[in-house]
Amino acid sequence: MKRENSEYYKEIAKRVRIDVIKALYHAGSGHPGGSLSAADIITALYFGEMNIDPKNPKMPGRDRFVLSKGHAVPAQYAALAERGYYPVEDMMTLRKLGSHFQGHGNMQKVPGIEMSTGSLGQGFSTAVGMALADKLDGNGARVYALLGDGELQEGIVWEAAMSASHYGLSALTAIVDWNGLQIDGRNEDVMTVAPIAEKFAAFGWQTIEIDGHDFDQIFSALDQAREETEKPTCIVAKTVKGKGVDFMEDQAGWHGKAPSEEQAKDAVRQLGGEW
Repeated sequence: MKRENSEYYKEIAKRVRIDVIKALYHAGSGHPGGSLSAADIITALYFGEMNIDPKNPKMPGRDRFVLSKGHAVPAQYAALAERGYYPVEDMMTLRKLGSHFQGHGNMQKVPGIEMSTGSLGQGFSTAVGMALADKLDGNGARVYALLGDGELQEGIVWEAAMSASHYGLSALTAIVDWNGLQIDGRNEDVMTVAPIAEKFAAFGWQTIEIDGHDFDQIFSALDQAREETEKPTCIVAKTVKGKGVDFMEDQAGWHGKAPSEEQAKDAVRQLGGEW
């Protein structure tokens, strides 16, 4: 891995974003906003952090990633493809009848997907269970869960957070994709979730606040999480919904809408790719 070279990760994240746009265009539906905001975080995990093997997706003792904000799975599909779990072309069947690549990840169908998610909050709870099982087994594996900020409005999230702290699950890292928007608008208008870091700290977590598009900050936070041996870590990552595409950035309307052909071509061009 080349963690000291942020340009390496920026290039991969660019490809991930382009894959997302193309797949959503072909699908005619899906969730671009939260997929694009999470692309850098997901890239960092799959390409610079986790102990995984694309040739052996079920490798014993592997680290695991749970996408609790399951609607952003196009970014996960793209990262897995770019990492070598399957050809990029495969995910272009996104949301098609009979495709393994549906609108929420299916752990029974897609290699690398560790948990079928979509019902908000439940992925995080599963990640807590995974981390507890790993601690009991003593296998040294780490578990990473990515949550949306709107997802924090679910009570099950805080039950899981309380459990993780109680059991001292220091191998668990939660990352909040804090882009400030959800399907119905801004978080503070729908149901305020801030202050996020202070709330997790009150539940007994180590908390770190970063720019979720800065790879140096992402990896520094992940290193701090590894160094913590008593409590779980929550990384609050400030991001931009629709990151990289000017007409999608910070627009709630792009939470769950596919681009037209003209919009998709423009988005790919802005991201530095070819149609």
